[in-house]
Amino acid sequence: MTFFSILCALLIEQLKPLRADNQIYAEIKRFAMRIEGWFNAGQVSHGRLGWFLVIGGLMLPTVIVYWVLLHYNWVFAAFAWNVLIVYLTLGFRHYSHYFTTIQFALNAGDDATARTLLAEWARVDTTGMDSTEIARLAVEKSLITTHRNVFGVFFWFLMPLGPACAVMYRVAEYLARAWNEPDHMRNEAFGEFAARAFYWIDWIPVRLTAIAFAVVGNFEDAIYAWRNFAHRWADESRGIILAAGGGAMGVRLGTPLETAARVVTPDAATVDLSDSEADMLPGEEPNVRSLQSTVGLVWRALLLWMLLLLLLSGAVLLG
Repeated sequence: MTFFSILCALLIEQLKPLRADNQIYAEIKRFAMRIEGWFNAGQVSHGRLGWFLVIGGLMLPTVIVYWVLLHYNWVFAAFAWNVLIVYLTLGFRHYSHYFTTIQFALNAGDDATARTLLAEWARVDTTGMDSTEIARLAVEKSLITTHRNVFGVFFWFLMPLGPACAVMYRVAEYLARAWNEPDHMRNEAFGEFAARAFYWIDWIPVRLTAIAFAVVGNFEDAIYAWRNFAHRWADESRGIILAAGGGAMGVRLGTPLETAARVVTPDAATVDLSDSEADMLPGEEPNVRSLQSTVGLVWRALLLWMLLLLLLSGAVLLG
């Protein structure tokens, strides 16, 4: 049931992508904001309580419906429920229009339009960026978004609670952003638990995504970049995905500070890398072709995940 639930949800999303500003997402965001408003008194414990209330309030009805359908042996209804939840939690096509339009703009030499679209998508200041920088940020945003909206959901949907775990993953990812990234929430203790909880929830999926990128891309360079350069990102999970993804495509991702400028040695001394040492980083600078390479990498990784799910489902049925 797991494989066909995901397959059906993917097919439905290809035909009718779920808008990122749909009503269900809007209600979840309002619920999270309301909990934050009620419980945010500047303490980590308040953030922990708020996090469990949001996660539990959304997971509990999801799993209750699923168990009731299974209990009464309504298999088709349980299957339909799984498809619905996967469709709502997946986001394979949520932001693809940004990536595709940026790719078309760069191919046409319209850097101004590409900068505008990237600023809307990534919420960053793109003023004065050249095509190389635009391509790099678009590739990075695409890899991170695909992992969190697709591959991370796949992993948690395979867990015993199925649809409820998929809901937990996507909501935990949202809370880690919503309670830490906005200007009024930065450096507040309330969001610390949400960030730490999502780090551990995403610990295994991040590494599985990196392995998938390595298997379907340049394996040697992906593993080399992962082992030697992932730790240079402040966000470890982001570093693993971008290092492995960039290595798999033969592209250098990350800012100079993240990938080449400074390295902390075991004795805590900081070393500045020279230009020659920086050139040892695998891959070339991102360009317009890198966007097409990203599309190919993501699709191959998706097919790998689906093949593994099919084999796993077959083994369960035969067992």
